Amino acid sequence: MKLVFAFLRLIRWPNLVFIMLTQYLFYYSIVLRFKIPPVDSHFSDSLFLYLVLASVLIAAAGYIINDYFDINIDQVNKPGRLVVDKIIKRRWAMLFHIVISLAGFAVSIYIDLLTPGFWLGISSLLCVLLLFGYSVNLKKKFLIGNVLISALTAWVIVVVFLNYYNSFYSSNNLFPVEPNINIRFTRIALLYAGFAFIISLIREVVKDLEDIAGDAKFGGRTMPIVWGIPATKVFVAVWIIVLISILGIVQFYVLQFNWWWSTAYCLLFIIIPLFWVLRKLYLANNTAQYHRLSIVIKLIMLSGILSMLFFKIY
Repeated sequence: MKLVFAFLRLIRWPNLVFIMLTQYLFYYSIVLRFKIPPVDSHFSDSLFLYLVLASVLIAAAGYIINDYFDINIDQVNKPGRLVVDKIIKRRWAMLFHIVISLAGFAVSIYIDLLTPGFWLGISSLLCVLLLFGYSVNLKKKFLIGNVLISALTAWVIVVVFLNYYNSFYSSNNLFPVEPNINIRFTRIALLYAGFAFIISLIREVVKDLEDIAGDAKFGGRTMPIVWGIPATKVFVAVWIIVLISILGIVQFYVLQFNWWWSTAYCLLFIIIPLFWVLRKLYLANNTAQYHRLSIVIKLIMLSGILSMLFFKIY
């Protein structure tokens, strides 16, 4: 049982649940809302479940390989949460990574075989390689690792959008009711993907502030090490302000459609907490405070994802 719990910690099971929730809400609250009944699409509900499985497998493999190469750094930053080489041997961790990566790639190929396009397998393989490269070296580089993880976070939404969008046009259908429905669908998908990218970038840099001791000891060149803590805080603050501004503009737009509850939700659970993070970031000066900020930012991300439910309500 100890090994089971250790394995679940290794693959970051709460993060995997987060991925599943994100894709589920995007599909059932947004994709199906814009799916016109007479229109045929090769992207069925069953294929969507396979897509979620592939996403979870690739992410789990990424978490494993990250811990595999992070043993020394984690001994400094989080010694109490070590799994690899403490509970699960390194060779088993590498074996798990290979098997789970291949499983995710195989599921992606299976989806490709049942749909007109043949790009998901290639993109999944690219994600596996990028996560491997991130764990080996890129995460220690200035900003590159942060941007990569943020892009892959946005990809969780984009991959669902592209699969449906691609299969729809491959079925040779024309929109029979609303000619601009595809434009609206695309804008909403890009809005959520953009939100995921920015909030993830903010959190990744805050995590670098939290992990500065271990990163500096083992040759990391993250932003707090290269620029210093004050400049890094300014970088994070700018992106928080950008995100708040975008969300404010979006709320002014949706109020035209009387989405009062949506606006109130965004204000209470996303915008105000972002202002709180902005204030606490200025005051933070130790690992525990940065860790607390990281947790709050993740909760804000969850609030943003849950806002997809309003597309089912309105």
